[in-house]
Amino acid sequence: MKRFAQLYSELDQTNRTNEKVAALESYFREAAPADAVWALYFLCGRKLPQAINSTSLRAIAAEESQLAPWLLDECYQAVGDLAETLALILPQANSQSSLALHQLVEERLLPLQVAGQSGRALLLRTWRELDSLERFIWNKLITGNFRVGVAQTLVARALAAVAGIEAPVMAHRLMGQWQPNARDFERIINGKASLDHDLARPYPFFLASPLNGPLAELGDLQDWQIEWKWDGIRGQLIRRQNQVLVWSRGDEMVNNTFPEIAAMAEALPDGIVLDGEILAWENETPQPFGRLQRRLGRKLVSAKTQSQFPVVFLAFDLLEWEGNDWRQRPLKERHDQLEAIVSETMSNIAVKTNNSSPILETPDLFEQSTPLTARLSLRLSPLIHVNSWEDLARLRAESRARNVEGIMLKRLTSQYGVGRLRGDWWKWKIEPLVMDAVLINAQLGHGRRASLYTDYTFGVWHAGKLVPVAKAYSGLSDEEIAEVDKFVRANTEDTFGPIRAVKPELVFELAFEGIQKSTRHKSGLAVRFPRMNRWRRDKKPKDADTLETLQALMEK
Repeated sequence: MKRFAQLYSELDQTNRTNEKVAALESYFREAAPADAVWALYFLCGRKLPQAINSTSLRAIAAEESQLAPWLLDECYQAVGDLAETLALILPQANSQSSLALHQLVEERLLPLQVAGQSGRALLLRTWRELDSLERFIWNKLITGNFRVGVAQTLVARALAAVAGIEAPVMAHRLMGQWQPNARDFERIINGKASLDHDLARPYPFFLASPLNGPLAELGDLQDWQIEWKWDGIRGQLIRRQNQVLVWSRGDEMVNNTFPEIAAMAEALPDGIVLDGEILAWENETPQPFGRLQRRLGRKLVSAKTQSQFPVVFLAFDLLEWEGNDWRQRPLKERHDQLEAIVSETMSNIAVKTNNSSPILETPDLFEQSTPLTARLSLRLSPLIHVNSWEDLARLRAESRARNVEGIMLKRLTSQYGVGRLRGDWWKWKIEPLVMDAVLINAQLGHGRRASLYTDYTFGVWHAGKLVPVAKAYSGLSDEEIAEVDKFVRANTEDTFGPIRAVKPELVFELAFEGIQKSTRHKSGLAVRFPRMNRWRRDKKPKDADTLETLQALMEK
């Protein structure tokens, strides 16, 4: 455990990629497989269920530290992180821990999840054996909130160096359903055939980079494949040896969330993996992301829900065909084969459903097209054909009306990479929506911002009053945050627990990606991904937007 705590400290104290990879590589070379596999499990973002709820955790810690609950709450407000607060206020360890990481997880954390009343003694015993940093990590694991600033791609690079293989190969091994035990760690490192060809394993996703420069810098328009940037969730559709799996980019199997997609995949030929986007879809048109959200996070989806919120898998790349990895082939070759596969599959389905006019691809998917049965939940993502970069720019301006996020540009000669590699895949998103809103509430931040008021609530005008419409905590510089913090402390008009209601004087331009009706919000609206775009020092509170303006924007 001490070695894992040291690794955590090394990762947390640097922003340099090479230093992070070096620390990871050193750890995985030194650690026993039983420990290394649990470290890998947590570093890849996988979690165990929360062992003890936060309320019980705080109560036990307050008693152990002999602090009044209100004083512990004040400490929490000052620190901003519960795991760190508890690690700091508990008495110093009265023994030197010799627990290995796998022992801490398997002999303490996992039993704690089912211990019931006896869990208190197990929790206290562990706290008393760990130093402050080890307790902090232990507390993070208990609450299921373990995070450290390292991407899975960096973990894959470090493990690849240990195993003596290419990073993309290791990234693929880390996908799928391996278990946190020494045997599977050895298989990940040594690459046993049974692991490399795991039927359930998806491929690491290739990600596009934001396009910030002029289109002309991309060169000849004919060198690029152009598509819409869909507003859904990325996924892979796998059919191997008569098994079908639907994976999300979050490394989660979502067959039960989208059963109609899994059922449709039964019609695909065996030995195939498709990359694509899962979208809310109705009347041959993509629907707003809010409709897709009604399907997310559900373990079981009823037939009624499927009917109310239909979805589709829009395939745009072919990663595996006839059991062979196609990622190193040029995009043009992959897409041509994908088009043939989807065309044949849809034709077969059309015959079975007595529909002799299947859709493969239309010049514009948003025009009236010959309909297929509603059960058809597989489509080929249509390509965009334009004569010039200027034409493409004009088409991009229509994105929001089409319920898409912008344009994707992919070099026709590109291979399918791992992670975000600049140069071959670009995303050209539309400009965000904006509104001017007034700061009305503020709350202390978390972590390094625990002593500053950085979490804000903003309001717009309705019937002469400011109605809360969005919360945001990102977008300001450190200097601006310090200035707003000073304003909040000097202009607090009321308090509600940790929240301060402030004098409504500061106006900010908020950027957001979408807007929809919501019964859970006082304003009746919910905005997607709000953040502070700029501080409108040139505007007075009376100049802020109105709720009616936002409602009109939503209707538009």
